[in-house]
Parts: sequence; structure tokens; C-alpha cells
Amino acid sequence: MSDPQADALIRELRERITEIDRSLVAALNQRLELVAELKRYKDSRGLQFVDPDRERALLELLAQANTGPLSGEGLRAFVTELLALTKRELGAPSSPPPGAA
Repeated sequence: MSDPQADALIRELRERITEIDRSLVAALNQRLELVAELKRYKDSRGLQFVDPDRERALLELLAQANTGPLSGEGLRAFVTELLALTKRELGAPSSPPPGAA
């Protein structure tokens, strides 16, 4: 078997994937900062932080924007985990997954 590190195409694709992964981490951190700001604002006004209707609307919006190859099921799993991660990071209570009845 050949060494994958010696293959120029494998190296190039891995570098491109790593760059996208870095962008995802940067975007996630920006998202967390904005959601933390929203949470502080809502807390200061005595408003409920978690909004299941907003979560469902977000999933619907992203489903409409998704052009693939990510499946609808994959998108739902991603959004569900993203929202759960956000709540864990900000110490917010959990809610049922978007679309759950």
C-alpha cells in the first residue's frame, strides 16, 4: 500500500477539508457569541431564552436552503446537535428537538 501522505491529491484535499473545518469552528464561535448576547438581553428582560417555535422555524429555513449533498435527516441531526451544544455551552435548559411533538 502506498503512503497517503505521499499522494499529492490526498494532501491537497485534506488541506482543503482542514481549512473548511477551521472556518466551521470560527463560525460556531461567532454564533455562540451572538447567542450569548441574545441570552443576556432576554435574561435582563425576564424573557424565556429557549424558543421552540424559533428552533422549528430555523430548521425549516435551513432545510429550504440546503441544496445537498447533506440529507434532510443529516441536517436535522446537525441542527439538533448545534442547538443542544449551544444550550450546553451557555448553561441554558434543554428543549425537545426541533419538530418533535
